[in-house]
Amino acid sequence: MSVAQNDLLNYLNQLFSPQNFEDYAPNGLQIEGKKKLGKIAFAVSATQESIKQAVDWGADGLIVHHGIFWKYQGARPVTGAWGERVKLCIQNDLNLIAYHLPLDAHAEIGNAVALAKEIGLKELGPFALYKKQPMGTKGVFHEPITAKALKDQLEKHLNHQVLLATPDENKKIRSIGIITGGANNDWVKALEENLDAYITGEISEYNWHDAKEAGVHYFAGGHHATERFGIMALMSKIKKDHPGIEVKFFDSENPA
Repeated sequence: MSVAQNDLLNYLNQLFSPQNFEDYAPNGLQIEGKKKLGKIAFAVSATQESIKQAVDWGADGLIVHHGIFWKYQGARPVTGAWGERVKLCIQNDLNLIAYHLPLDAHAEIGNAVALAKEIGLKELGPFALYKKQPMGTKGVFHEPITAKALKDQLEKHLNHQVLLATPDENKKIRSIGIITGGANNDWVKALEENLDAYITGEISEYNWHDAKEAGVHYFAGGHHATERFGIMALMSKIKKDHPGIEVKFFDSENPA
């Protein structure tokens, strides 16, 4: 069984409404491949590794969170290591599809909400507006836990070291704001909304001191590690809504 390329793209665009976002990457089809897709691979990022894994598996398409085109890169020649990603897709007639901010923000299967569900947050709602669209999710623990206990819990779910900047690791946490990936400076959104804690992927030197001194428990669990859940949730949804399509997630070792 297969799905037509146009039908899949229409389905994804209706799901994510990318036109509502001012993103810094093109959302949707980035490289055109086969017109029918029976096997769809999924990965956090479109790297040489993930593209080769998709090709070796016999995929007709690869859906990712991080594609290969970014506005800050501007026009560039298809050469070198980056060019190899493009050539691998074209040579193997592989559709490359990417959704960046729309996947971060989605209320059902977004990166933030998927991570929130993974750690057991309740009463979920939108968090941290950017250009009128939420970039994350906020929620509460019905039974508050200490900052140290949450750090340990996160490390198990993420399978990744978590850096914790905290005014007191033994203090109980109830409310949390989450923006996955590289949203290190947005911890102030948690402060503005009077939340106890903030979870993201990365932390800078100054974030450590600023958040700690402001009384916000700041958890950094890795850019890649915090953004695995959304793409896997999307894979499960596509499998449910398009029975018969083969799907597979290809993870990569990435400590960043």
